Amino acid sequence: MADDPLNRSPADGVSEDQLFDRERHIRYLEMNYQILPSPYEGQEINHLTLAYFIISGLHILHALDRIDREDVINWVLSLQAHPKNEDDLNNGQFYGFHGSKSSQFDSVDNGVSVPNNSHLASTYCALAILKIVDYDFSLIDASSISKSMKHLQQSDGSFMPIHTGAETDLRFVYCAAVISSLLDNWSGVDKEKAKNYILSCQSYDGGFGLIPGQESHGGATYCAVASLRLMGFIEDDLVSKCTSSCVIDVPSLLEWCLQRQAVDGGFQGRPNKISDTCYAFWVGGVLKILGANKFMNERTLREFLLTCQSKYGGFSKFPRQLPDLYHSYYGFTAFSMLQETGLNSLNIELGISTIHHTLI
Repeated sequence: MADDPLNRSPADGVSEDQLFDRERHIRYLEMNYQILPSPYEGQEINHLTLAYFIISGLHILHALDRIDREDVINWVLSLQAHPKNEDDLNNGQFYGFHGSKSSQFDSVDNGVSVPNNSHLASTYCALAILKIVDYDFSLIDASSISKSMKHLQQSDGSFMPIHTGAETDLRFVYCAAVISSLLDNWSGVDKEKAKNYILSCQSYDGGFGLIPGQESHGGATYCAVASLRLMGFIEDDLVSKCTSSCVIDVPSLLEWCLQRQAVDGGFQGRPNKISDTCYAFWVGGVLKILGANKFMNERTLREFLLTCQSKYGGFSKFPRQLPDLYHSYYGFTAFSMLQETGLNSLNIELGISTIHHTLI
């Protein structure tokens, strides 16, 4: 049998900086699970999102036993917004999950108290965590989430993230699609309108911008393609199955994505930008959904990612910088897609590891 360089230890002649250091990454996430470092103070309102990176990261690393399952469930559920009665579901508010304890306090908008600040992205993260820890979804009030989520969809098919108003773009169409998929309840999404909005965001070069007419971007392209897949408008492995009836321009999309792999092996989010760890997932994930990941150079991508692997554990945005949770998480997802030994496989469209209930 041929020697597999990915499974050799430093003692076999491979230096540590050429290896994915799973144990060091686990320790990094464990540290952040116990107490977030002070630089994250300004991200308190996104506490739930940071928890998602940590808990889902540990799941990818096959180390979910490092968390207290019941504590996690109780904390996540404590962030849910609940309608007082059925009539509240028609008041225009969204009854999902808050991003943190502080966002549960009433805010003031033009002198008017706003009692509910639940957010689509926070709801996505909450449900993803609950799915990962095998929470019984029959205990979640899915109907209230879905019914109230309808208020966030705009006439053009896009979504606002919060009922008090904010930007509308593909990120929140994606959040709505994942929420609906995890709840197995699509009553909160007009899928045809959402599809038309997504298609309006595909640019002349094949990629997708966050909004119609905007420059193509790796993250927006992932949100578009993953949403269409979750809603059933495209199939997996489009490269081999696609016909002229496909709703998106697959050849141009494929070319745009492949052009995002730079000479250093990493992926860039837009033309003329430098490679960044997270786009290994955002663009690499699109290629995986399309069935075109065989066309990217996995060896050079792995080499680039390892230059962003920190000696403290985790991954940085660019080579040889300090790690952060966001880029660490998408570094882990990238190595999962590269089928690194010891990692759980990834559900690309949902952005979480494939669920194996025996892990808890």
